[in-house]
Amino acid sequence: MDNQQGPTNEVLLELYKKCALAKINDENARRVIMNGTLPMIYYSPRGQEVIPAAMSVNLRDDDTICTIYRGMHDMVCKGVPVDALWAEYAGKATGTCKGKGGPMHITHPESGCMLTTGIVGSSLPIANGLALSYQLRNLDNVSVAYFGDAASNIGAFHEALNMASIWKLPVVFVCQNNRYGEHTTFAKATSVNKVSDRAASYGMPGIHVDGNDAIAMYNAAKEAIDHARSGKGPVLIEAMTFRFYGHVFGDQDGYMDQAEKKRAMENDPVPKLRDLVISRGIASDAELTEMEAAIDSEIKQAIEAALSAPWPDVDELGKDVVASAV
Repeated sequence: MDNQQGPTNEVLLELYKKCALAKINDENARRVIMNGTLPMIYYSPRGQEVIPAAMSVNLRDDDTICTIYRGMHDMVCKGVPVDALWAEYAGKATGTCKGKGGPMHITHPESGCMLTTGIVGSSLPIANGLALSYQLRNLDNVSVAYFGDAASNIGAFHEALNMASIWKLPVVFVCQNNRYGEHTTFAKATSVNKVSDRAASYGMPGIHVDGNDAIAMYNAAKEAIDHARSGKGPVLIEAMTFRFYGHVFGDQDGYMDQAEKKRAMENDPVPKLRDLVISRGIASDAELTEMEAAIDSEIKQAIEAALSAPWPDVDELGKDVVASAV
């Protein structure tokens, strides 16, 4: 598998726009928590934006993703509307799950975000189920499972990769290796140097890539998605990255290597991509500033709308629990 063409200027700009959306949305999430506007549990994905942005510009609208509780960037990059997202964060009736899911359970099938789960590793077998449905219906859709490095040590990871390989399912497994599983370093809990090395055990391609390098990540995403879409079976991508904040927002992250964290934040992938877009003459600093301001305004409006939206009715507790017999 080798594709080094890189994105066109138009696609690179869209990739940056998705990164900016994820970054600015995260900044607003931390702001409303810190100022007491919206108390909620939150797992910041700051620093990991390039990965889902590069994946999403290679995915179609009808492709699907399954993500985890740290997956806010995965959701907005795939197209979950920020107004419905924030309404769900606030537990309101206008949210993606009518206020019943909250921050850890965003689901929006219209954009292809089929699942956000709080169960570590459970995105993988569910993504397999979606991929199997495409295969059985002779569709060329692709399913993506996002997960962290710690999830590669549980049974669901190994079972899902084995099944996907046996049945040649059109699924891409994307490990966002941010080097920490909760408070534990990758090296202390994982028996291999690279998660991507485990792909060989299941007879599928494994790609190890710098997930903070927009061009490299784009190429890896395109290779994997094209491979799966063409009927050749699954691919495992290990995208190396770093989360800038603790496991859960408010965690003091004393367990993290502070020198490593400082280096990672100094090499923030979003400003680096912004500089690349400008250096290539794709957009000017002023144009990107205007784009970013528009994104920030949209998010702030979504937050205000969420705060003033109605709470779910009590009878919602009994809805969407079991299928109707009608």
